[in-house]
Amino acid sequence: MGKIIIIAEAGVNHNGDIQVAKKLIDVAVDAGVDYVKFQTFKADNLVSKSAKKAKYQSVNINDGDDSQYAMLKNLELSHENHLELMAYCSERKIQFFSTAFDVEGVNYLNDLGLSFFKIPSGEITNYPYLKAIALCGKPVVMSTGMCSEIEIKQALDVLVKFGLKKESISILHCNTEYPTPMKDVNLKAMLAIEKTFGVQIGYSDHTLGIEVPIAAVALGATIIEKHFTLDRTLPGPDHVASLEPIELKEMVTAIRNIELAMSGDGEKKPSESETKNIAIARKSIHTNKSLSKGHLITDNDIISLRPGDGISPMEWENIIGKTLKADKNEFDKLLFSDFI
Repeated sequence: MGKIIIIAEAGVNHNGDIQVAKKLIDVAVDAGVDYVKFQTFKADNLVSKSAKKAKYQSVNINDGDDSQYAMLKNLELSHENHLELMAYCSERKIQFFSTAFDVEGVNYLNDLGLSFFKIPSGEITNYPYLKAIALCGKPVVMSTGMCSEIEIKQALDVLVKFGLKKESISILHCNTEYPTPMKDVNLKAMLAIEKTFGVQIGYSDHTLGIEVPIAAVALGATIIEKHFTLDRTLPGPDHVASLEPIELKEMVTAIRNIELAMSGDGEKKPSESETKNIAIARKSIHTNKSLSKGHLITDNDIISLRPGDGISPMEWENIIGKTLKADKNEFDKLLFSDFI
């Protein structure tokens, strides 16, 4: 099992404030994630001015304004913001990443030199967007919230048609509800994606807490994406379904521990650390009474006792009827050299 890629999704949890965005980067660095991800969009290219907020957005923001356009306009990152955040990530030694939501954004991020692309769930049916990403020729991670298997296949077909090799595409199981109810996670679908499409799999999580992404890693996820925030009580569409700093750190620690736990060769054998405990924890054959020289051993003469550095009790039948060379005291450990 290789290293799990952990993407900490800052998204729009900066609330339009570049200083908050930098604090989010600091949190991601402290947690030990691989990438900190933002969102690259212009509201004018993303949503019509008549579009309404999703129910979860209205509930989470609760500002009395139902306009999705107005919400997103306040969350845009300018070109200068991108450059500043990229420079700060470089200074803090963490990988900057962002998701685009339209063709212009894809080309913009490509020009900025991003090493791969993330397709968000909402764009998986956006043909020109998928084509633009494929033409960049870089690896792709694709989220599948709200998707059927047919839609995943159709998106894959577009990516492959325009030049991407399937080996360079990773697919993340996802549920697009913030927060996702546990009963709707359907984590087994991640395994179905792997079986059906033969791709690297991962999981983009919107549940509360850290247990589901940890479980996903144990099931074979190679990429984990999780929203995080400075404070879940902040106003904004995604804060309530995001991890706070200590939780993000706990998730990363747990995932790294699982990496180690799953790094063995799969052969069942004593590990280096436990070998020293074999003799201590196991038993060997001892006398359970004083016995005289020449005595023939019976079932009633012996007992299994710790330590296990003598004759294994699995040899029990093989020493029944053997003759002692010398006297033995009660609870003496027996060796094969004790018999004629």
